[in-house]
Amino acid sequence: MTTTKAGADGADRPGPALLPPGWARFSGVLLILLSLIPAAGCYAAFTWWIPHDKARYQDYQAAQACPPRETEQRPPDCLSTRHFTVLKIEVKPRSNKTILAGENSWRGTVSFGDPGPLRKRLKPRDQVTATVWRREIVVLSKDGIQQNTSNAPRDELQATAAFGMIGALVAAQSLIFGAVRLLRPRGYKPFSLWLYGISLLLTIFAIFFGVGVPAVLLGIRWQFVPPVSAAVAACAAGLMYLFLRPRAADDA
Repeated sequence: MTTTKAGADGADRPGPALLPPGWARFSGVLLILLSLIPAAGCYAAFTWWIPHDKARYQDYQAAQACPPRETEQRPPDCLSTRHFTVLKIEVKPRSNKTILAGENSWRGTVSFGDPGPLRKRLKPRDQVTATVWRREIVVLSKDGIQQNTSNAPRDELQATAAFGMIGALVAAQSLIFGAVRLLRPRGYKPFSLWLYGISLLLTIFAIFFGVGVPAVLLGIRWQFVPPVSAAVAACAAGLMYLFLRPRAADDA
């Protein structure tokens, strides 16, 4: 709920209306409980998602070519080579899919994250060579040109760490805003969701693109992403609080 207050220029400015103390405490408890959801996402990112992707990438890098003969015992994670025919190509704004046909009437779909060097050259009826790992096509090649598919493991843990930090920062914001409402039900306006809360939330999501994406492009170790993200968020929160607090006082 918002109220309006006439400024010095006579124009009405929107501002937050304080909730009654009882409702303020209730909303504080609700915000604290809601903070558990992004906190759980952060926990999953750093305890399962990153270790899983890291181990998968290391296994893929260590994989060897499968023995040439089918009768020989194959390692479970070996790289096999198969030949397919391109049946159809589907191009959509956010996906590039190629439908392949193989032996024994096999048909499957391969997705690419971008057009790449090979995808933009493929045409129906082209003969392609596929590298298969753990029953998934990870590389497609033709005439010496190859491209990784969306199934290929990648060393891009920086993006995952940035995603986990979004959960941590959103959880911290919700927890702090909820605690202020519990402890100061009559004076939480500087920490209201209006203006300061929304601005801080947008800043947190912007950190993913401002820290995580550049870390991936520059090849910076993912361990640097959490502290840098936390430092950027803390500085932004402090500056916005100092800048927006006078507005909250004027609206009071």
